[in-house]
Amino acid sequence: MTTQTTAAKTPDTPTPAAPRGLVGLPESAGRALATAGGVLSVISTFLAWTWTAEFPGDLTVYGYPGGLQVLVLVGGALTALFGLASYNIKGLRWLVPAGADSALKLAALGTFVTAWYTVIAISVQLGGVVNLEPGGFVVAAATLLALLGALALPFERPAPDPFDPEDTGWEQFRHKARHQGAVIKAAFATGPVKAPTRKLPGFAEILVIVAAMALGLLVFTYGIGTEYDELFVGFLIIAGFGFAALFKAGLTSRVSAITAKHRNVTLIGAFVAAAAFPFTQSDDQYATIGVYILIFATVALGLNIVVGLAGLLDLGYVAFLGVGAYAAAMVSGSPSSPFDFHLPFWASALIGAAVAMVFGVIIGAPTLRLRGDYLAIVTLGFGEIFRIAVLNMDGTSGPDITNGSNGISSIPNLNILGFDFGQEHTIGGFTIARFANYFLLMLLITLVVVVVFRRSSDSRIGRAWVAIREDETAALAMGINGFRVKLIAFALGATLAGLAGTVQAHVTYTVTPEQYQFAHVVPPNSAFLLAAVVLGGMGTISGPLVGAALLYLIPAKLQFLGDYQLFAFGLALVLLMRYRPEGLIPNRRRQLEFHEEAQAPTVLSKAGA
Repeated sequence: MTTQTTAAKTPDTPTPAAPRGLVGLPESAGRALATAGGVLSVISTFLAWTWTAEFPGDLTVYGYPGGLQVLVLVGGALTALFGLASYNIKGLRWLVPAGADSALKLAALGTFVTAWYTVIAISVQLGGVVNLEPGGFVVAAATLLALLGALALPFERPAPDPFDPEDTGWEQFRHKARHQGAVIKAAFATGPVKAPTRKLPGFAEILVIVAAMALGLLVFTYGIGTEYDELFVGFLIIAGFGFAALFKAGLTSRVSAITAKHRNVTLIGAFVAAAAFPFTQSDDQYATIGVYILIFATVALGLNIVVGLAGLLDLGYVAFLGVGAYAAAMVSGSPSSPFDFHLPFWASALIGAAVAMVFGVIIGAPTLRLRGDYLAIVTLGFGEIFRIAVLNMDGTSGPDITNGSNGISSIPNLNILGFDFGQEHTIGGFTIARFANYFLLMLLITLVVVVVFRRSSDSRIGRAWVAIREDETAALAMGINGFRVKLIAFALGATLAGLAGTVQAHVTYTVTPEQYQFAHVVPPNSAFLLAAVVLGGMGTISGPLVGAALLYLIPAKLQFLGDYQLFAFGLALVLLMRYRPEGLIPNRRRQLEFHEEAQAPTVLSKAGA
């Protein structure tokens, strides 16, 4: 025993080196520097950054942050908060259940990028750094110091994977690349896991859900209401890094666990928060974007049944939206319609949904025996057939039903129980205009679709869809009627798309074939719908809703990029798919598929979590 103890203390025994950060500063100094830099960044937003109001946002006022200063204020506050939490302060432990170091790095990086983007934009637009006031120099130095301090925090370098001498050169290259990627990823990996905090009481968990919904409404309202291009770019930067920091801190996982525990409260809270959006707007400008986002999101959620649950790759799904829109337009009293009908909305909505379901069964019955790429090609062909068919039904190339390229126009506004959706109404002292009315109507339809998706995914047929998606051959061997199950998914998805199309027809006043192409400049189209499902997270409820909102809002706000808009958009998608292939709000099963190093949970969450 004595010999072993002596041998353990001999100089020949290697001592493991203490982990170091990317910057050669002591850990204590880096932590203090990052925290102080975050505080100084907050203080700098109350100083003037430029002397002239020609730069948008009026950054010339002392004591009142405006424009991009507000975003840097948020980033600096997060940096300072995570910096204080990294000292393991008792009152802040609940905010960083997975550790604060990684979150501190991301928050400092986001604040640095936003601040330096603003300083560079001021210098370029106004003609040099001479146009900066002292606050501009202070924020540049403060965010740089905060970033250097955050990068000085240590991280554990992962051990390399052992090489197999029988591996080929390519396999050895993959081992090296995987190790290098793990080293880089570890630089921003979560810090040491803290001790579990005490469980919150039930009322406190409800308050957490309310706070999360209020924060979501605030972020969405601010993003959709950005008045100029520079502000929206800064919003994207700080929002992206901010939510990434919250995720690395483990706070989003904790809130997700609370919302999963109180699913009904979460659903009601989300509906109330969304319904409050029109009341936050002073005019109908941004409510217009909101109603189109809801239409896009509802259709994406319907596609999520087909792609996310059943695993059927449908590239012509937007055609079902067009079927519902055309069917509703023909029976809603439009003078361009060949049918002299003016049915109430509930009847036109049922007709649009039923016709779309019939088309879904007609198209799905002969094609759903195909799999994979073959099914995708057939559905893509259906989408083009629909567009060409309605284009040729102009009375010249075919029967006079859809007016060809002119479409069905002058669709009247909805009138439900005497409530005219085309007129302004005053509710509780707030004036609600046309698009706000349709926003609230579309919100109700979205709620119906969410309930249908949730009930379907939790049912026996929903479990059969997941089984088909995971392994169709194994599912068939277990006695599942694969064709019937896939046909139900196809028909249900088509029905929900047709239901959304009935509202779209009245919102846009006109339905034309160009609106329902596979790839169109303005969503919704089949390519953007599929991207919304994959980006948000297949098999979930909130994933496609968030993905659709981002995919509609970002292109609408990035129009100033001109020809480079799709390039920037595509680059962002590539980066997201590289670093988060499971989607923004992933299903737990898919998250485990893409992250093999993650430990399997004891109980897998439901498909609609």
